[in-house]
Amino acid sequence: MQPASEVKEFMKIWMTTFFILGLTFATVSFVAAQEDPNLRSTEEQQKKEKAEKEKKAYTLLEQVVDEAQLLRLPENRVRVQIGAADLLWGRNEGRARTLFALAAEGVAEMMRNASASPGKDERRGPDRGGTGGQFRQELVLAVARHDATLAYQFLAATRPSTPPAATGSSPFDSKDDLEERLLAQVAQLDPRLALQNAEQMLDKGQYSRALAQVLAQLQAKDKDAAAKLEDKLVKRLQTANILSTLDAGALALSLLRPGPRPAEGGTTLTPASLSTSPQMLAPSTYTSLLGSVIDAALKAIPPPPGSQRGANSFPGRRGGSGGGGGGQNNATTEPSAAELEQGNARRLLGGLQVMLPQIDQYLPGRSQAVRQKMTELGFAGKPRAAAIQVDRAMQQGASESLLAAAPSAPLMMQSRIYQQAALRALDEGNADRARQIANDHLEPGARESVLRAVEFRQTSEKVDSSNMAAVRLTLAGLRSDDERIDLLVQLSGSARQNNPKLAVELLHEARQFTNRRATNYRQLEQQLMVADAFRDLEPARSFEILAPGIAQLNELLTAAATLSGFEVNVFQDGELPMQGRNGLSNMVTRYGHVLGLLATSDFDQSQTLADRFQLSESRIVARLSIVRGMLGKEPGFRSPGSRFGQNTFIRRSR
Repeated sequence: MQPASEVKEFMKIWMTTFFILGLTFATVSFVAAQEDPNLRSTEEQQKKEKAEKEKKAYTLLEQVVDEAQLLRLPENRVRVQIGAADLLWGRNEGRARTLFALAAEGVAEMMRNASASPGKDERRGPDRGGTGGQFRQELVLAVARHDATLAYQFLAATRPSTPPAATGSSPFDSKDDLEERLLAQVAQLDPRLALQNAEQMLDKGQYSRALAQVLAQLQAKDKDAAAKLEDKLVKRLQTANILSTLDAGALALSLLRPGPRPAEGGTTLTPASLSTSPQMLAPSTYTSLLGSVIDAALKAIPPPPGSQRGANSFPGRRGGSGGGGGGQNNATTEPSAAELEQGNARRLLGGLQVMLPQIDQYLPGRSQAVRQKMTELGFAGKPRAAAIQVDRAMQQGASESLLAAAPSAPLMMQSRIYQQAALRALDEGNADRARQIANDHLEPGARESVLRAVEFRQTSEKVDSSNMAAVRLTLAGLRSDDERIDLLVQLSGSARQNNPKLAVELLHEARQFTNRRATNYRQLEQQLMVADAFRDLEPARSFEILAPGIAQLNELLTAAATLSGFEVNVFQDGELPMQGRNGLSNMVTRYGHVLGLLATSDFDQSQTLADRFQLSESRIVARLSIVRGMLGKEPGFRSPGSRFGQNTFIRRSR
């Protein structure tokens, strides 16, 4: 046994050693942190650069807002105010609220003017800016991204004093449509408020299409709120007479079509997955609602003799006749309650056509009765089911799905579906399959377009300095400079990562073809395509390409202003609508978009080119794009070129 003094000495040494080791470790960690200035310097530099970009962007944005006050067209002022408020909300909420309020006043004025002069918007023609209803929708949905309560306030404040005409030429004038869109969007921002509003709609006996979207959003955001709405929604649908309410039947079908929700532990809904058709109902709830819909659909009987409206007609909808045959009195009549119920029953039965697989799986005992009723009412041709199958195939995006759906599609659609299937196969990396589809199913013009796309893709995948001779032969064999530009830009994109030098050389060659005065919008688009492709490689070249295009746009705008009212109607009351539906206004927007993308690399040069637009409306459009680019926001426009989809030019040229 060791003496006590030796033990004490040992413990003293051990504790001293432990203390020294701990102190050494702490010192090393501290020194390491202090001696790694690169990481800290990089982070600080990035924050500084970001803050500087935001400062420049918001300074420019305030200039745009000030300049917009001089605009004559209310729609132009409103568009700038909505866009600026949306961008300012995170930085200066008070200022953003003021701009939104000004926009709401402008929209209300536009709605009042439309009510005082009905039909004015229709007389403006297809090349003019949007209607008051369209701007009302833009305002309300923009506000809803930030403050749901304020969005509902503006919805009420801008409501037209007189309802739209029954014929309703514009979808933006529909009160119900906007409220449904708002309800669905509010679910992303404020699930509890969305739940409250949804429950109020159900209590009033309203079965909006948006309720299904709200339920899907709540399942991604708030499980408890979703469960509460699901329970109330399904119970109301089951207790209501869905045959007397068209919207109730449509809502029930929209809930049933995707199938039941996976069991606990299965796939979880996320906001990103909501663009598809999410499965919203629990298995037991799904089966129960499906049974109720089948019960209602089986009450359908064949339409009266002499009716020419078809087996799945539903009389009385939006002023439809009560079921008279062709050649008889076409005056609108109010259908009886029985006629309404029968029309809705046939509609439900038609909706069940595409759900037969679900019925077979979840209610196999009802399958025979449903099929027998469909045969009885003449649904054997299934044209509607075929159309829905094609639509689903388009959404799924797989080439084989499109091929399977094409034979049952209407004859006039089949060529387009086969062409889409071939291009999808090419996107999937199966060039041989794309070529086979084109040769087997397409007429000469469409076949040539697809085969050219295949050739371009294969050439671009093999592009390298060693095989440029073969590339030159391919380029020489093309029919036009337009095709050569498209291929060169695509080749440059393929070479960009592994051989930036070759990518630049190919773009310079493409530039030689675009270095001309454009004679149509297609050539202006190609100039933009090349300018955008240079953006990450040689930004200075992008600015060089854009400058003459802006000068030419100024000439075209001046000519259009001179001819306004005589040959063209691009301008309205002497001012260019900022988002008119015409090639000239759209081209201004596209140039602004590319300037916005370039602004992150050279803000001053982008602003200099934007200032070269002679019209204040054009300058404002370009400057707003620059602000959005500096703040990292999506400009809302995709330039027509290979950078945004390798087959874009093929699809556009059809």
